Amino acid sequence: MSDATLNSVTQDPDDFAVQIADQIKTFIVAVTEVSKADEPEKAVPVLLLQVSQLLLAGGRLGAYEDILPDERYEPDLDDEPDADGLRERFAELLEPIDVYSEVFDPYEPRKPPVPHRISDDLADLVTDLGHGLAHYEADRTAEAMWWWQFSYFSNWGSTASAALRALQSLIAHIRLNQPLQELDGLDTDQDPGDGDLAEEAGRVMAEEIAGPLGLRPVL
Repeated sequence: MSDATLNSVTQDPDDFAVQIADQIKTFIVAVTEVSKADEPEKAVPVLLLQVSQLLLAGGRLGAYEDILPDERYEPDLDDEPDADGLRERFAELLEPIDVYSEVFDPYEPRKPPVPHRISDDLADLVTDLGHGLAHYEADRTAEAMWWWQFSYFSNWGSTASAALRALQSLIAHIRLNQPLQELDGLDTDQDPGDGDLAEEAGRVMAEEIAGPLGLRPVL
C-alpha cells in the first residue's frame, strides 16, 4: 500500500470529516443548480463530473475504518430533506434519456436488467446525503459520518455507480456518434421481484440497447 493510500485511510478523523462533508455539500449544491438547466446536453456532462467526484468520496468512506456513532439510536432530525421537486425537474429535463438498464447486484447470478431512472437516482442521492448533512450541520459529526459510510454500502454507493454508468454511456454515445434507441414501453414502477415482468423487461431492454452497440443480447 502506498503512503498516499495509507494516509487517506488513517488520516485524522476531524480532517477526514471536513473533507467528506465539503465534497457532499458541493455535490448537493451543484446537482441542484444543474436541475435548473434548459437542455439535457448542458446537464449531462456536469452530472457525469459531479457523480464521479461523489464516488471518490464514497470510495474514501468505503476504505476508511468502520465509523461508529456516539449514540446507540439516531437522533431525530427537525427537517428531513425533500428532493421531490428535484426529481420532477430532472424527470422533465432528461425525459428522452431518463430511463436506462441496470443490474441490481452483479454478484447475484442470472438476474435480468431492470429499468431505472437517472432522475430517481439523483433525487435519492440528494436525500441520502442530505440526511447525513443535517446531522453534520447540527454538530453531530460522528452520526453524519456513520450515516454516510453505512448508506454508501447499503444504498447511495450502488445508486451513484449505476447513475455514473448511465451518464458515461450517454456521453459515449454522443461522442462516438452512436444513436440511442428509445426505451418505449418500460415501467420503472414495476416490482423487480416479479419474475415474468423482470424477465420481459430485461429481454426488451437488452434487445434495444444491444442494437446500437452492435451486440447480440444474451438472456
